[in-house]
Amino acid sequence: MEQDFTMWALFARATITVKLVMMMLMAASLWCWAVIVDKIIQYRKAKREAEVFDRAFWSGEPLDTLFDQIGANPRGQSEKIFAAGMLEWRRSHKQDGNLIAGAQARIDRSMDVAIAKESARLLKGLPVLATTGSTAPFVGLFGTVWGIMNAFIEIAEAQTTNLAVVAPGIAEALLATGLGLLAAIPAVIFYNKLSADADRITAGYEAFADEFATILSRQLDS
Repeated sequence: MEQDFTMWALFARATITVKLVMMMLMAASLWCWAVIVDKIIQYRKAKREAEVFDRAFWSGEPLDTLFDQIGANPRGQSEKIFAAGMLEWRRSHKQDGNLIAGAQARIDRSMDVAIAKESARLLKGLPVLATTGSTAPFVGLFGTVWGIMNAFIEIAEAQTTNLAVVAPGIAEALLATGLGLLAAIPAVIFYNKLSADADRITAGYEAFADEFATILSRQLDS
């Protein structure tokens, strides 16, 4: 009788433990791809927003006018960092127009807090990729070991080493390892790529904050 070696047939013939392992790996793979797509969209949006804001910031328009246009609760990431600095700048002025002592340090801290929040938002979800990339091969290997163990038990019960008896059980077991690698490889690749992208975006925010702080420092000194 001809054996069916399609992926669905191998899954259907597997033991309940191996089936649970396979379903876990498939769910992890889908979750990883959802995170990957979401992060790619988020990072592209953040880069576009930063480019638009940079053009507005360096257009020569007065900073107070730009802040009034953006408002105290902006949507964009770069705008939030700028708003944090400008809000603290305005709060640091007394009613007579003089500045409260320590204004520069407070402005820097306000922007640092805003950058930390945006950095955390950029990195949210990436631990899923890291965890899947590091654990999925071992989970798949567990399914393979369990499946091979059951295959050997079936061989012993059948008292034959005929390839027709051995092959289905081995193939079912190896499918678990294949699914583990299928989940882990994209997770590792995109974790490294997305982590680097997040670092570059955060570095851009920090560079902007430094430039903005320098501008405000000159006004403080004058």
